[in-house]
Amino acid sequence: MAKKSTIGQKIWRIIKWTVLSFLLLFAIGAVYLYSVAIMVPPTPASTESLTWERKQIGENAYTLGNNWLRKSNSGLWEMYVEGSPFERGVVYGKLAKELLQKQEDAFVGQISELVPSEFYRHFLKYFIGWFNRHLDENVPEEFKLEILGVSESAPHEYDYISEPYQRILNYHAAHDIGHALQNLALVGCTSFGSWSSRSADSSLIIGRNFDFYVGDEFAEDKIIAFYNPADGHKFMMVTWGGMTGVVSGMNDQGLTVTLNAAKSDMPSGSATPISLVGREILQYAANIEEAAAIAQKRKTFVAESILIGSAHDHKAVVIEKTPTQMDIYDAGQDDIICTNHYQSEALRQQKNNVVQMEESASIYRYQRVRELLDRSGKMDLPKAVTLLRDRKGLNDADIGMGNEKAVNQLIAHHSIVFQPDKLLVTVSTAPWQEGPFVTYDLNKIFSMQGLHVDREIRDTLLDVAPDSFIYSNDFKDFVHFRHLKEQIRKGFHEIDVDDLVKSNPEYYHTYVLAGDYMFKKKEYQRALRLYETALTKEIATYPEKRHIEMQIGQCKKLPANAQ
Repeated sequence: MAKKSTIGQKIWRIIKWTVLSFLLLFAIGAVYLYSVAIMVPPTPASTESLTWERKQIGENAYTLGNNWLRKSNSGLWEMYVEGSPFERGVVYGKLAKELLQKQEDAFVGQISELVPSEFYRHFLKYFIGWFNRHLDENVPEEFKLEILGVSESAPHEYDYISEPYQRILNYHAAHDIGHALQNLALVGCTSFGSWSSRSADSSLIIGRNFDFYVGDEFAEDKIIAFYNPADGHKFMMVTWGGMTGVVSGMNDQGLTVTLNAAKSDMPSGSATPISLVGREILQYAANIEEAAAIAQKRKTFVAESILIGSAHDHKAVVIEKTPTQMDIYDAGQDDIICTNHYQSEALRQQKNNVVQMEESASIYRYQRVRELLDRSGKMDLPKAVTLLRDRKGLNDADIGMGNEKAVNQLIAHHSIVFQPDKLLVTVSTAPWQEGPFVTYDLNKIFSMQGLHVDREIRDTLLDVAPDSFIYSNDFKDFVHFRHLKEQIRKGFHEIDVDDLVKSNPEYYHTYVLAGDYMFKKKEYQRALRLYETALTKEIATYPEKRHIEMQIGQCKKLPANAQ
């Protein structure tokens, strides 16, 4: 008996020391990850701006010196900042501190929904910290100072993630990491340009949908930001609280930047976030040659297409960039299209790009834009907006509402039209690109000497009316469809499948949702019929088609119903 007890004690000691060793290694690893991930903030030349206070001049309007922030009656926030990097960052933060709070609440909340396990969220925190441990080495000092200034107003309730400066800097890389991890699940943008013979008045016109979706709340408070930096060109961009990078913007030289994701491998290490490359181009380039030189010198996380429109060059090109290569696509005609695949000689046959063209919605959407451009004839502002709102498939096929193959997927964070020769920019308002488009004249904005009273600053005569779709029964049905889809995602037990199908009957994904729901309820025969119907619709991607076919195979192996 004593011998058995001794053996038991030995086994217990082995287990105990194994567990303790594992915990010690985990603790050492956590300390290591934390220490290598710490980013030392830059040191500003002066911190006097930290003592400045904003002044409220309206219900949702604030000024700080010549800088200001206001909420337009369109629902968009409008902001003007000027000065040195740290100063304008501090001013940005002070003016928009509530928007910083709300945006981070939305972002962290969405992460919590996507990753409900607290353990995995902690793992993700340490992984991203380790992955981005050299991030600050790849960001220009000017932008680090500006981000530091913004971070002075960041909420402290998320300091458990990391310190405000490190957190805000890391958020600038979230688009890149999410793009690689999700493989375009969140990003499927469309852009185009027309000029000379393809434009109504021969001037350059650029249109783009930014289809970046991380929840409805994230897209609620868009900021139209006007920057007057101490160095470089004045510019505008569409952004959100805390974001200083550029995804869509135009400078006072008539140069535009719009980012479109391409297919990427998982990044192997930190580099310059693509939005900060876009920002550097917008602030420091006046033409295509200068834009290309900036893009060339920066190493990026992921594959991206950057549509550059240039008033100086009177055309648009696409800078196509991977973490290791870059090429420029020039269409050689008076219009150009950019979706989510490469077109240049150097990158078109790249393995990832071939897969992207074969398996994603990018080629189909490209062909639809080509069809619409040819049908539109000479492009102007109303035609550009109509194109960006198009929900149909090739040859005007009904492919359901929300299909990734459509130009308008009804998820856009924003939609925008640039007229670089005229320095006019026209931006969508909610919902998606269905509300009115409102226009800003950069010449007028940058000639303002502060904002002394709360007033509208846009050029209301150039507003574009809302899409009649939002007054239709189809729109009501789509809103209902989104509600039912969200209920399914959250695991509601009782969903009326017939009601779901009726809400969006031409959309393949309606039947996938319904089929998956019935499959979980073990009603395999009904699930089979739904999956088979899905196959008769226009399916956006090959992986989705493969999922449907696999589910059909599973249903055929199982009894009609199982309890």
